[in-house]
Amino acid sequence: MFSVHLRFYAELNDFLPRPRRQVTFTHTTNSQAPVKDLIESLGVPHTEVDLILVNGESADFSCQLKDNDRVSVYPVFESMDIRPLLRVRPEPLRETKFVLDIHLGRLAAYLRMLGFDTYYQNNSADEELARISSQQGRILLTRDRGLLKRSLVTHGYCIRETHPRWQLSEILLRFDLFSSARPFQRCMKCNAPLAAASRQLVGDRVPPASHDKHEYFQQCPQCNRVYWKGSHYQSMLQFIDRMSTAADCDSSR
Repeated sequence: MFSVHLRFYAELNDFLPRPRRQVTFTHTTNSQAPVKDLIESLGVPHTEVDLILVNGESADFSCQLKDNDRVSVYPVFESMDIRPLLRVRPEPLRETKFVLDIHLGRLAAYLRMLGFDTYYQNNSADEELARISSQQGRILLTRDRGLLKRSLVTHGYCIRETHPRWQLSEILLRFDLFSSARPFQRCMKCNAPLAAASRQLVGDRVPPASHDKHEYFQQCPQCNRVYWKGSHYQSMLQFIDRMSTAADCDSSR
């Protein structure tokens, strides 16, 4: 048996019981498993961790701990450059793409509405989601901590919010995606990029009032669903603007 003294910082405390939040606590174990396994056994998925310090020195997930080691665990850094230190996660993906678990269908539609490549099927098993995340270079979004602990998953995020619109806001803030949004460039149902369609082509698939009012339409090449810039489009633009303004206010504090 040996004891390790741990401190988790910032939002990593979301995963801990209240007595262990924002304080250094002692954990006793007889396991010789790597520090990654210890961190996850305490409830924190490895995808949430960006930096580990053991006795003040940076360490990776494979580090074997000794009796009385002091471990500090930090989340992803957004405003600090810690490249001189050792990050425990891979470099950020070149392209921001997502894969979502079966409970996040509304969030998937919102992300697609904003133009983000988002894989979602309402019958995907956990093993399939982990494989798609790894093979296709997609960030796995879920509220299931166990899913994020799978070794295949290198890029993932545990969503805290429960309401779909606030989940969207959380993702936009977490990955700083406001400037990357391209609303109504993808089908909300199929995720396929939309193609321009003439008024004549969409025909009676559009309500008469919208057909007469709008000149520009888009169509999904897979499911033939038709889109146009109606009130829903304007509402989403206003929502993005409000969230972007709130994010700017938070960063200036």
